[in-house]
Amino acid sequence: MGDYRYSGHTVSRLTVHLVWVTKYRYEILTGDIQKRCRELLIQVCDSEDVRILSGVVSKDHIHMHIEYRLSLSISNLVKRLKGRSSRLLQNEYTELHRRYWGKHLWAVGYGAWSTGNITEEVVEEYLKQHKSSANDKNNFKLD
Repeated sequence: MGDYRYSGHTVSRLTVHLVWVTKYRYEILTGDIQKRCRELLIQVCDSEDVRILSGVVSKDHIHMHIEYRLSLSISNLVKRLKGRSSRLLQNEYTELHRRYWGKHLWAVGYGAWSTGNITEEVVEEYLKQHKSSANDKNNFKLD
């Protein structure tokens, strides 16, 4: 159980696959900019107690597979990742500042897909086993 997070009364292992793209899908994440972007994303994750399981900084988009703490909102994390990296990259690389004159390096939005070590089928089977052994009044289904 080394991969789990423990706190006062909880045990969790929450993982998600995140993807976001550069504005206009410009292929600007190359060379030093790509390396610096990677460093900034690692810094934000470290400060938010997020474990990066894997990730790729491509020319025009980011893929990250992360494990995060229970109290963290994915939308707030992505806001920090995109905001800090955009601001610092544009300050450090003037060619980006000129290209993105509106100060928005990343396109609006992102993709997030939950990942994990069990499937929906496993959960359904687990609940079926408990349903057969429990009183019918305690069973419910949301429609």
